[in-house]
Amino acid sequence: MSTPIFTGSGVALITPMNSDGSVNFDELGRLLEFQIENGTDAIISCGTTGEAATLSVEEHKAVLSYTAEKVNGRIPVVGGAGSNDTATAIDISIAAQSYGVDALLSVTPYYNKTSQSGLVKHFTTIADKVDVPIILYNVPSRTGCNMKSKTYAELSKHHNIVGVKEANGDISSVSLTRSLCGDDFAIYSGNDDQTVPFMSLGGKGVISVFANTCPKEMHEICQACLDNNFKKAAEMNFHYIELMNIMFSDVNPIPVKTAMNLIGFNAGECRLPLVPMSYAGYHDLKDCLAKYNLLDKYK
Repeated sequence: MSTPIFTGSGVALITPMNSDGSVNFDELGRLLEFQIENGTDAIISCGTTGEAATLSVEEHKAVLSYTAEKVNGRIPVVGGAGSNDTATAIDISIAAQSYGVDALLSVTPYYNKTSQSGLVKHFTTIADKVDVPIILYNVPSRTGCNMKSKTYAELSKHHNIVGVKEANGDISSVSLTRSLCGDDFAIYSGNDDQTVPFMSLGGKGVISVFANTCPKEMHEICQACLDNNFKKAAEMNFHYIELMNIMFSDVNPIPVKTAMNLIGFNAGECRLPLVPMSYAGYHDLKDCLAKYNLLDKYK
């Protein structure tokens, strides 16, 4: 049996911005240390929550390079390296590998989309160009492209393609993927509120938005699952479900970056076309953070 890149909670880390919209590398360093100190099992950089879609290629590479260097092997770093253009995905993937990331996260092509056979060709072409493991990323609500379990089974034959962040919202598909691909193909929940059922079906963990604000708590939920203590995991899930859900009360990562500012970090704002939360949404989020004793906790 192969060893997964990580088990437990991998944080889908935000990318903090300065007031002029540039990447705030000083605060990124602070966030990385906060995550490591609080038990996060892996860092996932430059994904959806990291605003990869509005980073230039140069910024994207700079964030991956800084993250790999700062973490310095203490926990795995998974570098977001996907694109709807295969050549660009290869370019970022090769660069990320050179920075020393432990794995790549590669999203399905968005906007132009493709067929299932196109997905096989796209990901196989990328995987042939690198020597680090690849975790696929399926998030059809954002890409308009849904990868099927049979497609995972075909892609899992490639030695560099080792798992998937599954965010299609379909729990039933996890069972089919697991049955077709076996335990060596690592399945990670792409939705915080589905972590416990995913792991009950053999999932290895979660790539989490919620872990930005609550890294210790998300780690503990996952560890309970790994310890086969699903009663404890479910109880913790029920306790934090309101906080998990409010992180998606607006387009991700608007709420989580707002939350990080409110608990005491300098996350900055999201880049356009994402805009700040409404007055009502902001105060609902603030009230929820206060309920969980998180407001200004890290100032």
